[in-house]
Amino acid sequence: MKHLLSCLFFALALVTAPVSWSADENAAQATEQVERLSVNINTASEQQLSEQLKGIGPAKAKAKAIIEYRQAHGEFSSPDALMEVKGIGPSTLDKNRDLIKV
Repeated sequence: MKHLLSCLFFALALVTAPVSWSADENAAQATEQVERLSVNINTASEQQLSEQLKGIGPAKAKAKAIIEYRQAHGEFSSPDALMEVKGIGPSTLDKNRDLIKV
């Protein structure tokens, strides 16, 4: 009977161990996905800005305005500095804040 219980506990440990590993793996994948989706506003192309940021698409020419501002004034020091670009307001910044890196 003791042997049976030992085997049962061992089997239970094997079954539950991958669950915690899987959770760690999922967290790592989520972090990696966020990194892939984030946009460096100091180096991104017009296409990257248009495709990856919300409300910045080519129809509104905001991506082009970001590039022109960057060329004229240098790198952005923070995501909030985007507010200096004509056409970028608080709502656009708030929609994209988690995606922007400098």
